Amino acid sequence: MFGWKYTNADRRGEVVDHDTDGEAQERAARRDEAVRAAVEQGLLGPDAAVVGLLDVTGIRESAAALRAAFDAVVAPGTPVLHAFAVKASPLVPVLRLLHEAGIGAEVASPGELALARAAGLPPRNTVLDSPAKTPAELREALELGVAVNADNPQELDRLDALVGPAAAPRSPLGIRVNPQIGGGSIGATSTATETSKFGVALRDEGAREWVVRAYADRPWLTRLHAHTGSQGIPLSLLARGVAETYALAEEINARIGRRQIDTLDIGGGLPVNFEGEATAPTYAQYARTLREEVPGLFDGRYGIVTEFGRSLLAKHGTVVARVEYTKSSGGRRIAVTHAGVQVATRTVYAPGAWPLRIAAYDTKGRPKPGPEVTQDVAGPACFSGDLLAEGRALPLLEQGDYAAALDTGAYYFAHHYAYNSLARPGIHGFAPDGSGGVAFATVREPQTVAEVVAESGGAHASALTTLSTSGSR
Repeated sequence: MFGWKYTNADRRGEVVDHDTDGEAQERAARRDEAVRAAVEQGLLGPDAAVVGLLDVTGIRESAAALRAAFDAVVAPGTPVLHAFAVKASPLVPVLRLLHEAGIGAEVASPGELALARAAGLPPRNTVLDSPAKTPAELREALELGVAVNADNPQELDRLDALVGPAAAPRSPLGIRVNPQIGGGSIGATSTATETSKFGVALRDEGAREWVVRAYADRPWLTRLHAHTGSQGIPLSLLARGVAETYALAEEINARIGRRQIDTLDIGGGLPVNFEGEATAPTYAQYARTLREEVPGLFDGRYGIVTEFGRSLLAKHGTVVARVEYTKSSGGRRIAVTHAGVQVATRTVYAPGAWPLRIAAYDTKGRPKPGPEVTQDVAGPACFSGDLLAEGRALPLLEQGDYAAALDTGAYYFAHHYAYNSLARPGIHGFAPDGSGGVAFATVREPQTVAEVVAESGGAHASALTTLSTSGSR
């Protein structure tokens, strides 16, 4: 069923928390060393005013913690696939690193599937989820053998036509359901609400019966998928979503009289602590909660697929920006930097839901000492709300210093928003160089101004004037 079987009978029942205070401190120390080294090596400076840094050691540790947490609770021999949600960091080198750490890919578009393939992920370790799959996307997935979760009855009709009378698809196929159990503190990341756009709404009239009949009529449907949400969703609600999915699988198998559903895709969604250095909650805590709330999930009758994204990478990424100018307005100190809405779109537009910690570094990239001063950390975009932090107590940032937006390894610098035609920053991974220093590897080159022009139709500068001339009378 899957490329890996992550089980360890000797450790079953021992769910270990992998993120200790010491590990959090080590992570912070690695980050500080990386910022200093980035300045020393010229990755940051007057001509490289903003950069994204990825902690390779930390990413590997997160992948190992995820695998170990589920390894400790599943029955021996249980197939488990941890599929990274590519939308959290659509970067080929990141996907390759995770692949080598034993993590697959969950993709939600042709582009994300292409990125996973470019990273070397085999189709058997890839899952396609999207609420708007075209016939061409479905056909490609079936030809490759990529797993597909159908989002709605119309999509299932398309799969019927593509699977054909042979009814022996290479791809594992299933249906995504919405248990409609409510949302968390952030509506935009809550996917199991009454009116969510995702999946078959189980509590709508006739929907549950339709799902049962769909499986009864199609022996090739062998998976069931649900995803409750991500940031802002408490562990208790995540566990309830999994429990509802498990109960439905049990009902379907019992009613059709065969063990047809053999795999449960429980999604991801573990929230991230953006308020401090520690990882909370941990994968171990989540696995322990699931074992307590849904014990049948781990008795070996069902393979398991997870789809974590933000929780694997957030703590291991940092956006560092040079302070270009400082000023005072209305008695408030303002540090104007090169990181704003283009790299932290959610934070700028919804700061209450997506606050970021900011760290201050001096001109040499060293953590800045000194008394804290209330100040704004502003971005470069031409609107007043472009603020990474407002009224934040930090050591006084001065011209030439650096402001670092922490916990930005997912959904930040890899999701560029081209406001003011600001160029995408370069991204570099870092790790110890073996001799007490820091080594960097390029993940993505910084975008050039020429590339900005090319993306903005530079090759077609006369297109509209030519069109209007030829069409005039």
